[in-house]
Amino acid sequence: MRRCRCFQIDVQLNIMSFLSPQDLCHLGSTSCYWRAAVQDPLLWRYFLLRDLPFWTSVDWKSLPDVEIFNKAFSEVSDNALYDYMAIYKKSCPQSRRSWKSSRPRYGAVTSFLQSLVTQAEPRFAMFGPGLEELDNSLVRKMMTCPEILLVAGLPQRRIHGIGSGVSFQFNNNQKFNILTLYSTTSVERKRAREEQAAVVNKMFYQENSVVGNQQAVHYNVIAQVKKVCEVVDGFIYVANAEAHKKHDRQEELAHILAMIDPTLGPPNRPLLVLSCISQEDVKRIPCVYVAHQLQLNLLNQPWMVQDTVAATLTGLLSGIEWLLEEADRFRDRGHLRLSYSQCHKKLWTSCHGVEGLCTLHLGKTLQDR
Repeated sequence: MRRCRCFQIDVQLNIMSFLSPQDLCHLGSTSCYWRAAVQDPLLWRYFLLRDLPFWTSVDWKSLPDVEIFNKAFSEVSDNALYDYMAIYKKSCPQSRRSWKSSRPRYGAVTSFLQSLVTQAEPRFAMFGPGLEELDNSLVRKMMTCPEILLVAGLPQRRIHGIGSGVSFQFNNNQKFNILTLYSTTSVERKRAREEQAAVVNKMFYQENSVVGNQQAVHYNVIAQVKKVCEVVDGFIYVANAEAHKKHDRQEELAHILAMIDPTLGPPNRPLLVLSCISQEDVKRIPCVYVAHQLQLNLLNQPWMVQDTVAATLTGLLSGIEWLLEEADRFRDRGHLRLSYSQCHKKLWTSCHGVEGLCTLHLGKTLQDR
C-alpha cells in the first residue's frame, strides 16, 4: 500500500477501479490516507453507473436521483457535488439487506396487540401490462409452481369477467390473497394477441378536465375495480420490462395513480412493481430505469421495484416478502390507532376476570384457615 501511495492520483484511481466496492471500503479502513482516497467521487460515480443496471431491486428510500445519470461529471459544480459513495451504499441492494438485518425488531409488542384483534389474510390487487403482453404467463406459473409458491385456495370471486382472487402460502407459513385484474376478458386478450392489435383497457375510463388554459386527462377505475381498491392491503403492478417492446409509461403511471387513489381506501398502502420479462434470455430494462420511467418518486406511499422472470418466477418471492412486511407495518399502524379502545376493553375484561379468580381463591384460602 505504501508503494501505491507513490503513484499519481489518476494511477491510484485506475487501480482502485478494479476493486469491488466492498474491497474499497476495507482498503479505506487501513489508514487515514486511504480513507480519504477511497471516497473520491469520480471513483464512486464510476461504480454507481457501472453496477446500477445489474441491481435487481430498488425502493422508495434508495432510488438515486435522475440528475445523477443525466449530468456529466464535468457539469457538476463543486458546490453541488454529489456524495456518490453514500448514494451507492444507500442504493445497493446488498447494503439495504445488511441494513435491514441489523435493525432491531419490535415484533413482540405488536404481535401481542394483534392477537387481541381478529385479522384476515392480507389481500393485494395485481394488475398491469406485464400480465398480458409477455410470452409466458406470470399468473399461470404462479398457479402451477408449488415448490416456489403454494396455492392455498381456489379462485374466490369473479370481478366482471376481468379478474378473480386466489390465496397463496408464503414460505409454508403466511397466507395472502391476490386479486388479479385484467384489462379485458380472456377471449378479447387472445384475439388481440392473434391479430397483434391493441386492446381497450376496460378497468379504467377517461375524464377530461380543464386546468388553467390546458385540457387535462386523467383516469378513474370502473365500479367493480373500485370495490377491490377499497378493501385491499396493497397493490402489485406488473410492468413489462422487455427492452425490445414499446412502452407508454405515462399512461401506465396514470393507471397506477387511479388504482392507488387515496379516496378509494386507506392511504400509504404499499405498491410492489414487478419489473417482468418472459424468460431469462430476454434483454430487460434495469429496474432503476423502470422506476424513473414510471416516475415512482412522485408517489407518497412505500414502493419497491423488483426484477422478475415470468418463466421461472425468479425474484417474485423477494418482492412478495417485502410486500407482506410493508403490509404488516401498515396494518400495525392502523391497528394501533383503531384497536386501542378494543385492546383496552379486552385487557380491562381480562383483568377483571383475573381479579375475580384471585378474590375467589383468596376467600377459599381464608375459609381453609
